Amino acid sequence: MPLVGPISGGAIALAAVIALATSPALAAEQKSGAAFAPAPPASMAAYADTELGKLLDSGPEFVVAGEQLNVELLRRFYARHGFEPVWTSRPAQASALTNAVLRAGDQGLAPQLFHANLLLSPTLPPLYRELVLSDAFLSYAGALAHGVMPVELRRDDETLTPGPVDVTAALDAVIDSPDPAAAIEALAPATPTYLALRQALLNRAGVPASGKTAAARLRAIQVNLERERWLPRPLPPDRVWVNVADERVTLYRDDQPIFSTKVIVGQDELRNQSPEFEVAMSGVLFNPPWNIPPDITTNEILPKTVNDPNYLAQHNMVMLPDGILQQKAGPNSGLGQLMFLMQNRFDVYLHDTPDKRLFARDDRRISHGCIRVEKPRELAALLLQQPIDAIDQQIATGDTTETKLSEPVPVFVVYETAFADADGKLQFRPDIYGRDAEIWQQLDPERRAMAEREPPGQRGG
Repeated sequence: MPLVGPISGGAIALAAVIALATSPALAAEQKSGAAFAPAPPASMAAYADTELGKLLDSGPEFVVAGEQLNVELLRRFYARHGFEPVWTSRPAQASALTNAVLRAGDQGLAPQLFHANLLLSPTLPPLYRELVLSDAFLSYAGALAHGVMPVELRRDDETLTPGPVDVTAALDAVIDSPDPAAAIEALAPATPTYLALRQALLNRAGVPASGKTAAARLRAIQVNLERERWLPRPLPPDRVWVNVADERVTLYRDDQPIFSTKVIVGQDELRNQSPEFEVAMSGVLFNPPWNIPPDITTNEILPKTVNDPNYLAQHNMVMLPDGILQQKAGPNSGLGQLMFLMQNRFDVYLHDTPDKRLFARDDRRISHGCIRVEKPRELAALLLQQPIDAIDQQIATGDTTETKLSEPVPVFVVYETAFADADGKLQFRPDIYGRDAEIWQQLDPERRAMAEREPPGQRGG
């Protein structure tokens, strides 16, 4: 295999990792998980006039010693510099950024994902070294800003994403800085969990010295550092935080946890797992009727009526004119006596449940995806800023009523198998849904390379 050379082919493997915001419309696309490539600026039409520009114009893909570079991203970066080299006149900055990439392991990222071996090679021709340096810095900045795993490779129900970041602008902004590495590393999250996971990685705190448990813990730390990079920057100080893997919900106010309680989450079966998403909570619905989803009606409710014709009446269920099966409001409703309004495409909500004994279970993965809350009245009182007595009075009327929050509160449903608790102590939970392996495949250079060589397959949602 030749050391360097252009090749032709399909899309750049890392293109979807880098989010470039040039308009509100593009920001909306990125938020929804769509991959996009903004149109290049007009100045890029002249890039073939320089030697570096001619290299970037040699094909849709460019490979150096078997490692692929992100041509479109490089074109956008060098358009800012007239398609002339930038690092030969900035050796101190190039050295600082190279050292930052080589210590990417401190962020739970393998330096090999960012051309670590090529960065240390003394034999690269100058222009190729120029491009490798820029590609390494840009891809590392993108990984810190919003993760290594491309959005389109995530599950359909893993929808958390940070705001879009133009990493070409970010790198350009620090190119003459006395400490460009610190500025690039500041693209990483600063959440308590991210900081605790990094500290554990650096100090091996909470990690056994050797053995399978040690390897599993280290992998969990790296995987969950990646999950943290999928979160908005900064997190809203007031938020509802549901960790499905921990089977708990926590209410934060001014970034401090003020309330926490157990929850019931989705079953292990793929179609019933609780998704990962962000949504705004708008209010509380008291004495809610339950419009039963069609799949539950077909697969679980109607078969029971075959042997028990009185089943619907016994459970206070009626068939509405539009064919929807509804369980009327009441203390035995599947939604309990209140639910939290948070419109989302998954139809997943936080709500009460009449079956309180289920919260005594260690395994509380028994719902169809919704989040049943052990102490919903207390949570509602805090969100509505009302006393518990006022919540009880609204329930006691028996009427279905809605009370709006004074302003919407963001709800995050996450899946953290390693995280910092309220005291900052690192906690580990089993990977109950088996989601860690797919992320690890993108973080481990050997597994990632194998996956990229395999033909694309159909992923589950």
